[in-house]
Amino acid sequence: MSVVKSALSDADRKVVGDALQGALVDLVDLSLVAKQVHWNVVGPRFRSVHLQLDEVVDTARQHSDTVAERASAVGINPDGRSRTLAKTTAIDVVPDGWIKDVDAVRVLVDALRVVIDRMRERIEATDEPDPISQDILITLTADLEKHAWMFQAESA
Repeated sequence: MSVVKSALSDADRKVVGDALQGALVDLVDLSLVAKQVHWNVVGPRFRSVHLQLDEVVDTARQHSDTVAERASAVGINPDGRSRTLAKTTAIDVVPDGWIKDVDAVRVLVDALRVVIDRMRERIEATDEPDPISQDILITLTADLEKHAWMFQAESA
């Protein structure tokens, strides 16, 4: 049951809802992964990697709020609970303990690659049913791709 009435058909709302919920999970988990690595990174490039990780956290948190609010606006209940994240994330687990700066960069590049690939699928899926949600996904994917580029340049 939705208390919010949407201009989308039920079928379109399902497609858009799945895309937005998946995006929310990926963004919340990406922020947690980046923060975990941020707290445990060590090495000669500690400071630059440490600060860059916080930029990813900020981006993911900002966009997760936008995505969740868009879901609510179209009558979908956003679910960012830890249990939901654990069941539906595709991002690999962060290793335990201290993480060398080169490994921290690799962990983030891998996580960003997974999220970006999934976002691109969602962009394609929302093209017809809801260009507004698609636009949100395009914008956030561009920001994530910028972070991926910067981390890859860090390891070149």
